[in-house]
Amino acid sequence: MTEQEAFKLGHQLMETAPVAFLTTINGEGFPETRSMFNLRRKEQFPGLRVFDRDPGSFTAWFTTNTSSSKVAQVRSNPRACVYYSDPDHWRGLMLLGLATVVEDGAMKRELWQEGWEMYYPGGPGDPDYALLRLEPSELKYYHQMNLVHARLAGRP
Repeated sequence: MTEQEAFKLGHQLMETAPVAFLTTINGEGFPETRSMFNLRRKEQFPGLRVFDRDPGSFTAWFTTNTSSSKVAQVRSNPRACVYYSDPDHWRGLMLLGLATVVEDGAMKRELWQEGWEMYYPGGPGDPDYALLRLEPSELKYYHQMNLVHARLAGRP
């Protein structure tokens, strides 16, 4: 499998995986993994057009509570990893890089979904509504027994 094929299949997996698994580093230096909404999943979030602006990007976005351990961990140590998988077909995409907490109100409104008031009662302006962005520097795409490992920094 070529790197270009892995990139194409990796993007497809980002658009179809039911969840994304986000790993951050806790205060004791250990990884903590949890499942998150996969905002790129077109079936679940068809109205999100933010990802159409740069379809070649592997940037991962997540919503969470500002008060969550994830936010504190990212602020303390930005090293993070996200994993998308299709276990029925032995496919996986791992993105490694640095995560940031994004405070941009326009981006919060753009990613906002109706019904999220159950998590953030104050809507997109709720102070407990936060965004996390992972900018990957490495990609590992797995398909059955094949692996493509690529550095992403400076990729056109």
